[in-house]
Formats: sequence, structure tokens, C-alpha cells
Amino acid sequence: MADIIQLLPDNIANQIAAGEVIQRPASAVKELLENAVDAGASEIKLIIQDAGKSLVQVIDNGKGMSETDARMCFERHATSKIRNIDDLFHIKTMGFRGEALASIAAVAQVELKSKRADDETGTYIEIENSMVKTQEPVAATNGTSIAMKNLFFNVPARRNFLKSNAAEMRHIVDEFMRVALSFPNIFFSLTSGNQQIFHLEKGSLKQRIVQVLGQHYNARLVTVQEKTDYLNIYGFVGKPDTAKKTRGDQYFFVNNRFIRSAYLNHAVMSAFKEMIPADSFPLYALFIDLDPAQVDINVHPTKQEIKFEDEKIVYAFVQAAVKHALAQFSITPTLEFDLDPNIQKLDALNKPFTDDKKDAALSSGLAKDFTHKNSAHFIQPTDKSELRHWKDFYEPGADQPATGDRQANEKQHPDYGGFSFNSQKEEKFESLLDKLKKQDGGDRQIPAHNYTPFAKQLVDDNALLFQLQSTYIVAPTARGFMLIHQQLAHERILYERFAAATNGKSIATQRSLFPVTLQLSASDAVLLQELTGDLNQLGYHIEPFGSNAFVIQGTPADVSTGNEKLAIESILEQFKHFSSDLKFSRREKLIRSLAWQQAIKPGTPLALDEMRALTTDLFKCGQPNVTASGNPTYIEFKKDYLEQLFKR
Repeated sequence: MADIIQLLPDNIANQIAAGEVIQRPASAVKELLENAVDAGASEIKLIIQDAGKSLVQVIDNGKGMSETDARMCFERHATSKIRNIDDLFHIKTMGFRGEALASIAAVAQVELKSKRADDETGTYIEIENSMVKTQEPVAATNGTSIAMKNLFFNVPARRNFLKSNAAEMRHIVDEFMRVALSFPNIFFSLTSGNQQIFHLEKGSLKQRIVQVLGQHYNARLVTVQEKTDYLNIYGFVGKPDTAKKTRGDQYFFVNNRFIRSAYLNHAVMSAFKEMIPADSFPLYALFIDLDPAQVDINVHPTKQEIKFEDEKIVYAFVQAAVKHALAQFSITPTLEFDLDPNIQKLDALNKPFTDDKKDAALSSGLAKDFTHKNSAHFIQPTDKSELRHWKDFYEPGADQPATGDRQANEKQHPDYGGFSFNSQKEEKFESLLDKLKKQDGGDRQIPAHNYTPFAKQLVDDNALLFQLQSTYIVAPTARGFMLIHQQLAHERILYERFAAATNGKSIATQRSLFPVTLQLSASDAVLLQELTGDLNQLGYHIEPFGSNAFVIQGTPADVSTGNEKLAIESILEQFKHFSSDLKFSRREKLIRSLAWQQAIKPGTPLALDEMRALTTDLFKCGQPNVTASGNPTYIEFKKDYLEQLFKR
């Protein structure tokens, strides 16, 4: 029988390797930027077309390559970083395995121009499907320019797996930000189409963090700096008030290489314990420098997962460094008071403290309590007349509501044992009932017995509803009573309303008299650009306004004026919260984010009409008993169960 094992052709082997290294345009961006850094460049420019599908180009002013090196760099496992096995365990550069350019050349059309400072001319090479098409001298500036065109042109099945342009662009921005944060001493720029997204001048690490993550972090960063014989840790963490519901702004770098480490992330989270809510994530950009021999970076194709020789030591140092930084900068709640200028005019400051006044002060009872021994717990008897007003706290006086109002409430609901709920008629904010009226386009009449069959257990439309702890609504039924969670119930109502809007029945938009300008970070700006079409269907009218800025021209009728900016920022944060769950479509994530963001939160008092409107709308829903995420909107307590509780 003939032998069946054969060596793969180079072009097929390269495509298999490309499947590990080049998963999407952002993967090529990472590799090309790291090569530019290794070349000693002080300026690196990234140019993107069609979210990297048509073009990814990196231009640097590094040391460039000779004609031979320019050709050799596209060979598999051709590298200038490793000569023997020991070099593999002392890696200090970003790239070292010689797979990146070979993988890119296997799945894209590549053009390379490179020139060293000592050479008169540069080298131009054109490669397609791992085959050299052109190699010739060319006039070029010092450094290297490499352009990757038509990614996966020869592997159409792989190209079909790419996401939308907006989604791929977000991945590119993420990779760019990671490299840019690692090297604040290098100028970086990112241009997509005809728009420059980033222009990052050289500067300090804090300046680079503020440039990349947003100007609003400038005064909200805490310095982390710990030097030990084993490793050095430096960087910044955000103050507790910068914590978000998503992990977005969290960066670990080991020897300037971005890594992912759930273990070290836990160290930072434990340092923030009891300073931020349990479901929040702090901002941090932390750099760990240690001997390359103590870490193995060659355990994953993308080199974003590494292994430490002793993880526990690194964990302890990271946790201690962050704790020390937070304690050193007194990150605790404080009260600040401005000195009243009138204090300077008081007699106590302007007039001398005479001997007579001193004697009078020392002879006072207060001074004796503080100066006499064994009197720390002694309290002098006071004049009982000074306590004559204590009953005012418990009995209504002239400044408290008359008892007639309370009696009227008791008379109106005699079966309620005098319990009264707060009517919010004089509240300054818009009531839930008014919002619901706006959504329906007119006066809202709550129809009698218009519940779904699922909810006919309610006694009647005049049943007394009341609120517990400004969070729950108690509704009597023929079989007992229901305990309705106001936020979860409202989420269900809004979810079904938004779902209907995305299926053709758009929500009316309320045009803003004074449009609000929203300035976002580059990654959030790309995300909002992706969501604009769906947001327009849901009642928002948002238009781009220059680099990373948007104008909110209109909002849904139930978003109160003045909260437009906060509403959009909350929607983006909640959308990113869902982004890790692949089973949701983009539209589903957006609908759930909006429902959560606009639902009334626990702690909001509701008037009787508002509670009745909320209850009515809940039981008009197609599935009123659970939210979209499966949480119950209410719990029913039946009479039989109640009697069992009291052993009846």
C-alpha cells in the first residue's frame, strides 16, 4: 500500500497558521503595530478602510529593513528575535515567533515598502496568497509601510464570518488602545476612512490614559507605584466613583504586553472590596515589570494569556500595591466646607482673650467636665424646662399636618387600620402616569376589567393598592394578595413596547428645544454609531457631530428633559454589560438595555394612580409574570398559604 502522510504545501500551512493568528482585521492590527514598536519607531500611523476588510496599513519611522530582510520577513518562523532556546525565555520584544507576516500574506494581498537610514533606496514587495508577485527598488522614507488589502480574499468562508463594520471597528479600536497605552512615549494616530479617530501625542502615562479613555478621568485617577526586588508595579486605578457595570476600562500589562488574567483581576477587585458595589468594576491600567525568565508568554497564539512562575507572589504584590495606593490617597468619603468670610468678623477672632474671659471660661461647667479627672462619663443635670419641646417630635404641632387629614384617610379606607400612603401630587418630577399618557398620545383612561385572563384574580379596579419600602406594590386579589416589584414590572412593560417598536411601530420622538452635545470616548463613539439606526426606531434622534461627538436632537416622550445625556451613557454601559452574552442579537441587547435604563428604580415613591396604571399595563403584557431575563415581576400569596403560615 502507498504511504498516505504528506507534507502540506506552504500556502496551505500558512493559511492554517493564519487561522490561529489572524482571526479578524483587529488581529492583523495588533501584529503590525507590535512590529512597528519593535522596529524602534517614535511615530506610528494606522490607516483603516472598510473596518479593515479592504485595508489595514501601518506606517512607522523605525529602523526599516534591508532588501533581504524585507523578503525574509514573510517566511514562516523567520525572526530576528531568537537565536537559541535560551532566547525564548528572555523575550523583551512584542513579536518573536515569525508567524504574523507569514499568516497575513497567506490570507490577504500585502504591499511592503521599507528603507533603512543608511540605504539610498528602499524595497517594494507585493505578495498575494504567500507568493511574491513583485520585488523592486523604490523611493521611500526611512521606516516601513505595510498595507494589508482585501483580507480573506482567498478564503471567502472566513470572510463570511466577519461581523458588521461597526463591530469589527470596535475590535480594531480596542487593539489600538492597548498598544497605545503600553507605549506613551510613541506618537500614535488612527484614521478610519477620512476621519481621524485618535491623535495621541507623546507624553506621560497619565496623559496617555486620559487621551485614550477620556478627559473626565483626569482628576479621578490614583497613582499606583510599588518597587520590590522581585517585580515593579506602576500605573493608575480609578477612584471608586469611576466604577462601572462593565469591565471595559481594565488593562493589565506585563513587560509592556497587554494580557488577560482573571486571577490578577481578582486581586484588584479584592483591594476595592467594600469600596464599590459588588456588581461594579473599577478602572485600572496597571503595568508589571519583572524578569522575563519568571514568565512564559508562549502559551497562546495571541500572546494575551501568559503563565507566571509564581502566581501567588504576583497576586499578593498587586493586591497590596492597589490597597496601599487607595489608602495613601485617602480614597474615603469626605465632607468639604468653604470658610465663610463672616467668620473672620466674629468677636471671638477680632477681640483679645482677656484674663477675665479666660477665668469665666475655665469656671464654666463645660470646662470642668473636660478638665477634672474621673469625669469623662459625668453629665451635669440640666434644667427640665430645656426638655419641654421633646414631645413635639411625636405630637403634631403648628408646623405638622392636621390630624383631620389622617382621619380622612382612615375614613376613606376603614379596613386599613389607619395606614396611609404618600400621594405625590406636589412632586416636581414628572409622574409615571403622565409619562404613560404621553406615550399613548392623549388622556389615559384606565379601562375597567381590561386585564388579560391571567390577571382576573384582581378584586376590581377600585381595590386599594399601596407601596412598601418605595419598591413593592401590594395588590389584593380574590385569593390573597400580590407583591409586585415596581422596577421589574416596568421593565416587562417597556420591553414589550420597545419590541413592538422595532417591528415597525416606531416610538414617537420629542424634539429637543435645546439639543444636547454628547462627547464620548473613541470606543463608545464607534458603539453608538452602530446603534444609531435602532435607537432612531425607539424614539431617539441622534446625529454625528465631529470626532467622537454626537448631538441628541430628540428623545422618546417619556425621557424627561435634562436627562438625555445620562440616558444615552447609561444605555451604552448596559449594552456593553450584555455584550459578552453571544445568544443575544444586537437589537435584543439594545431593547433590554433601554428597558432597564428607563424603568422606575427602587426607592421611587408612587401615587395611587401611578401604581394602578403600572399594574394595569403589566397585566396587558403578553407575558406579565417574568421579565425578559427570567426574573419574576410579582409573587402571589394565596389564602391557603397565608393560613398555613399562621398554623390555621
